[in-house]
Amino acid sequence: MLARENPVMIDGPVGALEALHLAVAEARGIALICHPNPSQGGTMLNKVVSTLQRTARDSGLATLRFNYRGTGKSAGEHDMRSGEVDDAQAALAWLQAQHPGLPVYLLGFSFGGFVAGSLSGRLEQAGVEVAQVFLVAPAAMRFDHEHALAQHCRLTLIQPEDDEVIAPELVYQWSATLTQPHELLKVAECGHFFHGRLPELKQLVAERL
Repeated sequence: MLARENPVMIDGPVGALEALHLAVAEARGIALICHPNPSQGGTMLNKVVSTLQRTARDSGLATLRFNYRGTGKSAGEHDMRSGEVDDAQAALAWLQAQHPGLPVYLLGFSFGGFVAGSLSGRLEQAGVEVAQVFLVAPAAMRFDHEHALAQHCRLTLIQPEDDEVIAPELVYQWSATLTQPHELLKVAECGHFFHGRLPELKQLVAERL
């Protein structure tokens, strides 16, 4: 029987952050999963986030998903920029303390792609190695000089071709500007939330983790 995630409250920059933690036996790494736009109802229970969490779990990673400030039981108010990256950094620090010395994997969906990607760059600047980053239908338009991706990690972008929330062309154009090697996977006949396509998403990620 698979272990269930444990609810935890983590000290965040502006108060407690609600989270779900799963420790796996002999974990080979740790995975932080970042959820979509909280101002549009995105939470850590989003089905794409849940799929990413299960995929990481099945790949032997200890996992943590969490609610940004002002979401669910997490304290504070939405910032929609650096604040959520600060939250992610605090959540990752907690996860690292539970599983010291393990490789770091970051996964994010939609706005969470911006958060996970920005965190990867911030960690690299601080000398913390990131093993791999997965950005699913990422909010590419939010990245800038202050919020930039890590340059030295394995990077996979997964973009639905019929995305009705984030224009696929924006993601494709952004991908073309990236100087680091990366993989861009286009999912045909698929909308932003992967309705009916979650098994395919899981397979794409699992094959690369």
